[in-house]
Amino acid sequence: MPRAEVGTPKYLANKMKSKGLQRLRWYCQVCEKQCRDENGFKCHAQSEAHLRQMLVVGENAGRHIADFSSQFQHDFVQLLSRRYNTKRVRVNQVYQEFIQDKSHLHMNATRWVTLTEFAKHLGRSGIARVDETEKGWFIAWIDSSPKALAKQEASMKKDRATRDDEQRERTLIAEQIERARSEKEASDEGSASPPTGEGLKREEGAEKIVLSFSAKPAATSDTTATAAPTGLKLTGVKPGANPLKANPLKRPNVFKSAAPVKSERSEGGGENDRKRPAPMSAAERLIMEEQERKRRRMDRESVA
Repeated sequence: MPRAEVGTPKYLANKMKSKGLQRLRWYCQVCEKQCRDENGFKCHAQSEAHLRQMLVVGENAGRHIADFSSQFQHDFVQLLSRRYNTKRVRVNQVYQEFIQDKSHLHMNATRWVTLTEFAKHLGRSGIARVDETEKGWFIAWIDSSPKALAKQEASMKKDRATRDDEQRERTLIAEQIERARSEKEASDEGSASPPTGEGLKREEGAEKIVLSFSAKPAATSDTTATAAPTGLKLTGVKPGANPLKANPLKRPNVFKSAAPVKSERSEGGGENDRKRPAPMSAAERLIMEEQERKRRRMDRESVA
């Protein structure tokens, strides 16, 4: 049955029926004709045009299959590189996008029977990286263009330079540590070890060390005799008293200290008789009279 002419109702009806993807098994790659059902494909296979094309292909079948295979691989890799670039993606997903074009080259005309064999071929050829997981086969395109290779080489050179700098810094630090360790060992060997503190040690038979915060004993009689003519007596600190508890702001009473002078004179009369006091000066005499006058005034006030 001849084909319907373009623009006829029969042609438009056939186009509407063939809209969308059809079964792959009912497609003839030699004639590039898609049949809608098994009966249509059987009728096409028995047609004169198909038999004539098969005779042409049969003369050199290997060359035709190789051409179809190379064309299919080129189109598939082109879609993979442009659509996903170097991204890792499922093989079946790429194939589903590839067959959306009705005029694409079908796989049944190539030397690969299944999509898995085709993916393995791409991995062996170095065109893409292929790995199998629980979710299926995954593929990632390997960019081997001169521009990409130059960029990759520059990146590798930069990484190598960075690693060399880090290695050089580590080597320099290790040398500095070794030099410091050797200098420390040399200094330790050259200088003797410092003596360790042994603390205070007491030798056997040594005298006891006594610390006393008490005042010295009272002055002797000679000192008293010499100080008597002045009319003033310096009272020392009593033995056993703590000088730290004394009030430095408290002034001594001059009149109370002047009273015992007479008793000391009476007790040591014989000695004073033997030793006459030195003559007093005019200033000392005035001081004594002033003190006597103050004492008499204080006595009158106490009696009153």
